[in-house]
Amino acid sequence: MHISSNISADEAVERLKQGNKLFLEAKTGTGDISPGIRAETCKNGQQPYAIIISCSDSRVIPESIFSAGIGELFVIRVAGNVMDDHQLGSVEYAASHLGSKLIVVLGHDHCGAVDAAINHDPEGYIKFITDEIREAIGDEKNEYKACCLNVRHSIDIIEKSFEIHREEEHGLKVIGAVYHLETGEVSFL
Repeated sequence: MHISSNISADEAVERLKQGNKLFLEAKTGTGDISPGIRAETCKNGQQPYAIIISCSDSRVIPESIFSAGIGELFVIRVAGNVMDDHQLGSVEYAASHLGSKLIVVLGHDHCGAVDAAINHDPEGYIKFITDEIREAIGDEKNEYKACCLNVRHSIDIIEKSFEIHREEEHGLKVIGAVYHLETGEVSFL
């Protein structure tokens, strides 16, 4: 399949429809995406074993990265894997109502949001993201170190959350990790 960032919105919708058609007909994948698991999780709900807060970069696909199928991961994606009240609410929901015990803040190398925070001064809504990352990384110019500092900052925000802190009594754990785009390897921090 040809990958292009210069396709129209209508072409993108068509690709999504075709991708969904393939998904609906699939029997296997790296994780269980079968009609059986779809029916099971529809009927009985989800019980994800981990909460992943990841960048929304299209090259970072937590379900694929961790060979997980439907219902196994509760994935929250936002550029730069930054945290605000919306993400905290999603984490709280997955921990409190779905029983997930592990929260992973998953950064990645070659992150455009981290690069923008280090090397650019964006305007508009992007500035909310880069300002948060700048707060996390300070004057750090090394992209990998900045990525790790950004992950740590998001972990700190999660750990300071009252509701999340209460859940720690029940075995909840928050960790950081970095995905390496070229190799596919995840380094847990």
